[in-house]
Amino acid sequence: MNSGKGMLALVLVAVLAFVGSASMFVVQEAQLALLLRLGEIVDADFKPGLHFKIPVIQDVVKFDKRIQGLDSDSERFLTVEKKFVVVNSFVKWRISDVAQFYRSTRGNSDAASRLLSARINAALRDEFGKRTVQEVVSGERAEIMATLARNANEQAADLGVEIVDVRIKQIDFAEDISENIYERMRTERHRVAAELRAQGAEAAERIQADADRQRIEIVADAYRQAELSRGEGDAGAAETYAKAFNQNADFYSFWRSLTAYRDVFSDGGSMMVLDPDSQFFRYFKAEGE
Repeated sequence: MNSGKGMLALVLVAVLAFVGSASMFVVQEAQLALLLRLGEIVDADFKPGLHFKIPVIQDVVKFDKRIQGLDSDSERFLTVEKKFVVVNSFVKWRISDVAQFYRSTRGNSDAASRLLSARINAALRDEFGKRTVQEVVSGERAEIMATLARNANEQAADLGVEIVDVRIKQIDFAEDISENIYERMRTERHRVAAELRAQGAEAAERIQADADRQRIEIVADAYRQAELSRGEGDAGAAETYAKAFNQNADFYSFWRSLTAYRDVFSDGGSMMVLDPDSQFFRYFKAEGE
């Protein structure tokens, strides 16, 4: 009898424990929770902590409320010039309205990712369709991402999610236009290189002409200085000779004649036809002749 009562007590405790555990649920700091009754939303406003529900009839669905990433596949978009570019992007998002998120996607993360990707791609197609290749590749990428984040946030509101950020990771050219673009880039680089070489050649010619002009001026100035120095030297020598001649004119005349005789007869084979009374031989004559 006592053993039967004990067994009944154990069963009752087990049932109470099961009912108690099934009646409680815990919401973590990084979670959002929905209380459902037969698939219908009963409550969606649960703060972190311990909460209660009716077992069997009510059920709890939990979602991650942290920021999540969605890495989209590369997509081809047409620019305003009717040229294709291949864009690789990713999105950061989080659940902002858990009840709306459940109604829109039935809590399916894959469905949410597909819906977000479709809307982001539509927004990208609209933005790229307004711009040229040059604008989307270099000049306006930051503006495109800011506009995308703003527009995507508005479009994703009915999904119960918030778009935190949209980033364009890479923009490539489609294969059919890549070669043409690269060829234009090569042509432009060759043109710039040729222009720089021409400017360098012009500068070299200008420097060479200026150096030649300076050389001519320096040589001419040096020649002028040399001629002035030579003239001053000749003038000084003439003045010295004149002073010496004036001191003893007879001796100077005799010395000049001896120098002339030496220069004329030094090789021993010179022949001169002169008048015997010529002044050249005046020192060969006896005094009085």
